[in-house]
Amino acid sequence: MVFIGYHASHEQVPPNRLFEAVVRAEAAGFDGAMCSDHLAPWSLDQGESGYAWSWLGAALASTSFSLGVVTAPGQRYHPVIAAQAIGTLEQMFPGRFWAALGSGEAVNEHVTGDPWPPKDRRNARLQASVEVIRDLLAGREVTRDDEVTVHRARVWSRPETPPPLLGAAVTAETAGWLASWADGLATVAQPREVLAGVLDAYGSAGGRGPRVLQVHVSLEDSDEEALAVLRQQWRHATIEGSLWDVEQPADFDAMAGDPTDEELRRGALVSTDAGALAAQIAELVALGFDRVYLHGVGTDQTSFLDRAERTLLPALRSAL
Repeated sequence: MVFIGYHASHEQVPPNRLFEAVVRAEAAGFDGAMCSDHLAPWSLDQGESGYAWSWLGAALASTSFSLGVVTAPGQRYHPVIAAQAIGTLEQMFPGRFWAALGSGEAVNEHVTGDPWPPKDRRNARLQASVEVIRDLLAGREVTRDDEVTVHRARVWSRPETPPPLLGAAVTAETAGWLASWADGLATVAQPREVLAGVLDAYGSAGGRGPRVLQVHVSLEDSDEEALAVLRQQWRHATIEGSLWDVEQPADFDAMAGDPTDEELRRGALVSTDAGALAAQIAELVALGFDRVYLHGVGTDQTSFLDRAERTLLPALRSAL
């Protein structure tokens, strides 16, 4: 059975309402949830960004399913602090937490004032951070001075078994690179041939563990409504090229401009019919994913979750 999860978007929904949504997601029949970890939203219209780690503690305490987070140790989070946060959640809620580690985005990381490194340096910093986190969660004292600096650090409160540390990748190149250290792969929906390349690169490089796919969807009563939600909340997905070097939400807005309807459709799956949407999602999952997390890109998560419970989840389980 393919695991069907719910994605909680901190950039779009205030943390109190997002907390209510993740509790509702379990009641609606989702198998688990994951969340973003942003300091800033992608656009001015989104206008939110709650602190993922305190939210995760509340969410785990108020549900019984698993939760994960996509996060970036190395700049905004020193890897020792990331290890402490990861260890505390797993110690409190054993077997229910996971983290997908990525090299980060300037929109969140630039606030430290440190230079934003090129991709190869960010990858090197991420790998060093992963090594630090794993050593600390194993109970070792860590001192290091290369891509990251650590002085005689220990994490004192630790889980019996460290949680899975997945790798976050969008490109085949990154997926192949992280296969050597990741406990699984987390990526986002893209054209089928691109996703197939990401999966192939990860597997060919010896990648292990679950293959996790996040899918952005806009499911509304009419095509016009679905596109309007995308235009207001998710138009940054129409920007061509890398988003990782952009610092401000206003810059994303300027770069996205006023996209056409067809451009908007390339940023998410758009539908008025749950069965048709489920078929589209199932086609992507069939490429080789073990878990799929659904992100309703609108801010009205109550309506999305109600619709998911009534129609989308049953249709998707049948399609998978």
